[in-house]
Amino acid sequence: MTVTAYAKSRTLAKLAGLAGLTALTFGAVSANAQATEPQAYPSRTVTVIVPFPPGGGTDIGARLVAQKLSLKWGQSVVVENRGGAAGQLGADAVAKAKPDGYTLLVGNVGTQSVNPALYAKMPYNPDTAFAPITMIAELPLVLLVTPSLPYKSVQELVAAAKAEPGKITYASSGAGGAPHLAAEILKSSAGIDLLHVPYKGGGPAVADLMAGHVNMLFATVLEGSGAVRSGKLRGLAVSSATRSLALPELPTVDQSGVPGFDTGSWIGMLAPAGTALTIIEKIATDLRAVLAQEDTREVLIKQGATPLLMTTEQFTARINLDRKRYGDVIKKTGIKVD
Repeated sequence: MTVTAYAKSRTLAKLAGLAGLTALTFGAVSANAQATEPQAYPSRTVTVIVPFPPGGGTDIGARLVAQKLSLKWGQSVVVENRGGAAGQLGADAVAKAKPDGYTLLVGNVGTQSVNPALYAKMPYNPDTAFAPITMIAELPLVLLVTPSLPYKSVQELVAAAKAEPGKITYASSGAGGAPHLAAEILKSSAGIDLLHVPYKGGGPAVADLMAGHVNMLFATVLEGSGAVRSGKLRGLAVSSATRSLALPELPTVDQSGVPGFDTGSWIGMLAPAGTALTIIEKIATDLRAVLAQEDTREVLIKQGATPLLMTTEQFTARINLDRKRYGDVIKKTGIKVD
């Protein structure tokens, strides 16, 4: 199957279950919002806020598309990292920014779909704060361990966890994020007990795993593939239903003895609610054009991401779908914010 066919099949499969969902408003763009002539945008620097520290999968993807958009627009597109509170601090800055298209958010499944189900109170209304623009890419997760540990398969890891419950530590990019949920789903599915050590982003979590301060981590393939290829970390399996194009030698967790395991992350661009429809459409059109460029696709795929060309409506539907999906997981497993 080609990359394009794979991406389309994954998108259609995940959107197929939307018929029974009640769509959220997500700050629908008003036709009466502040108008800006499409040919005039952008006329100055655009700031893209990443609500996590540098080095994580969201940050890596954001910097690539920012560079490409800067070339296309002939204007600077600056990435600004504002980590904290599982992405809420950076997202809040965008939610409260002037809706003129010059402050944008690159969020992920955690900030847009998981946090609303995890936190009873947030500094902004997740249903009305943002205007989704388009998906950038899906990011499968890879289960990583330090090479000094003896585990060379998911089966060996599970056996060790069952022998000594609570001894094996797992890092995450933050409480309630996709890596945290993946580990909790593994715990529930395999019947094991692991100790959670949350970090303020994927980059710091990977760094501490390399240093041997924690035992294992679910990280995006975008974050972990380089470390696996260099031998700094050992990859045991990927979290998606199919093998990763960047790490085809690794089995899926499902293939490794945990039936039905299929989870992961994605990144996408959003604007503050109230941003003019003309601006939303221009950004979406230009971003999809950038993602369709062969060199952009090659970089993302090499690093473990699957670029997806979604409409704004499809992206909004995906946010809704995953909010319900992971909300159900949070309720079932009893996940609490640490």
